[in-house]
Amino acid sequence: MFSNIKSLGLLGLESYMVDVELNISGGKYSLEVVGLPDTAVSEARDRIIAALHNSGFEMHMSSHYTFNLAPADRKKEGSLYDLPMAVAVLSATKQISGDYKNAAFIGELSLSGDIKAVKGVLPMVMAARDNGLKDIYIPFENAEEAAIIDGINIYAVKSLKQLVDHINDFDKLQPVEIKPFKHYEIPDYLPDFKDVKGQYEVKRALEVAAAGGHNVMMIGPPGSGKSMLAKRIPTILPDITVDEALETTKIYSLSGSLTKDKPLINYRPFRSPHHTVSPVGLSGGGAIPKPGEISLAHNGVLFLDELPEFSRNTMEVLRQPVENGTITISRASCALTYPCSVMLICAMNPCPCGYYGHPTRSCSCPNGAPARYLSKVSGPLLDRLDIHIEVPPVDYAQLSESESGEPSAAIRERVNAARKIQLERFKGTGISCNAKMTSALTRKYCVLTPDAAKILEQSFERLGLSARAYDKILKIARTVADLDNSVSIETRHILEAIQYRALDRKFWKA
Repeated sequence: MFSNIKSLGLLGLESYMVDVELNISGGKYSLEVVGLPDTAVSEARDRIIAALHNSGFEMHMSSHYTFNLAPADRKKEGSLYDLPMAVAVLSATKQISGDYKNAAFIGELSLSGDIKAVKGVLPMVMAARDNGLKDIYIPFENAEEAAIIDGINIYAVKSLKQLVDHINDFDKLQPVEIKPFKHYEIPDYLPDFKDVKGQYEVKRALEVAAAGGHNVMMIGPPGSGKSMLAKRIPTILPDITVDEALETTKIYSLSGSLTKDKPLINYRPFRSPHHTVSPVGLSGGGAIPKPGEISLAHNGVLFLDELPEFSRNTMEVLRQPVENGTITISRASCALTYPCSVMLICAMNPCPCGYYGHPTRSCSCPNGAPARYLSKVSGPLLDRLDIHIEVPPVDYAQLSESESGEPSAAIRERVNAARKIQLERFKGTGISCNAKMTSALTRKYCVLTPDAAKILEQSFERLGLSARAYDKILKIARTVADLDNSVSIETRHILEAIQYRALDRKFWKA
């Protein structure tokens, strides 16, 4: 007796079709799984036997069962093959007779026959649809996660018996209702920029950063509001696009971070790992490579507070991913690439005591300590941070102001308008914001007026800017012009952009 049931596998964020083949032959009872299964797959035999018996189905105990998971040269991981293997037994033994030839099955079985949730359902459903399958059967607990995918019938099942009744036309299930995409609404309880006293230049810099997706370094003394400002950034980020939401949700699905209350990442993530995070925790990896913090922040913000307190290895891990927007994790068995197009926000004190360069307080650090502290942030990493902004201490007059500042909603409206211009500009290129422009696109869209070009030339020579800094100034100026709804980059735009690259001349001596 033979049967072939379709399922799916995962390799990083990519899903591929898997044929679950079963051959039943006579002889002494045994059950063997081949096709590079891991321990969880190999243990499926015990779960399948118990689930079948407890669901009222037969499994001949005087036969030899051989399962093959094809393609046999790819590692099969996890418990998601329990359900297709059980369906293969039912098919080979003629206990099901309905139409399931153009369907895929994924799910973990409990000993009672219930079907439990698995990770990575979203990319697998998308792969099944793209491979032309008509139906896919998934755990009931994963229904909300998959409900955003159309073009395929998605059936959410609670138990093996419920699935068999559906296939045998005893009690038909209805496909999961597809839910339209809705943008995340900023709740009122999130901290708002209107509560920030003073810091007008910093708030403007963060507005520019949010509009163009630019990386930011904030440096200032303790208590000046660096962390407070960073925590308000999610309230001014532009709306996430449908494609960005799906790509980000795939990462969270793979990491098992989705819940019934949060089945879709319809907002830009904000991740803030502690400075004790390991390089692997930040970049991703492990024996079975999983996404790290930088990938979980994809299409959103990665905030690193007290940057010099992170280990040198952890900080240097960021250099290439921040530049390329992807990170590749290589292991002996495979090399996986995860997206990590993030807006990197860093905050730090200027020295160990925090008061180096303070207008009224003296630095208490020993000679050379500020320089050693600042040198923990390497030049190459600093050069990859588009905007450098000083966060000065707030004086009493500003703190005692009774009037509220500009609310986040007003800033976000301008940011969305500027990002809309960029989405239209880069349509069809796979780029969504100015910070990700290639060199060719920078030359095409960063058109300076003659006066602006002359100012940039003088600044390049006087400040000793690198080629990367020159490129980033152009991109920042493009964003400032977009906020101003200007086609060309004018003098005021380039002047504002240049001031965001001059801070390292004060603290990190050129």
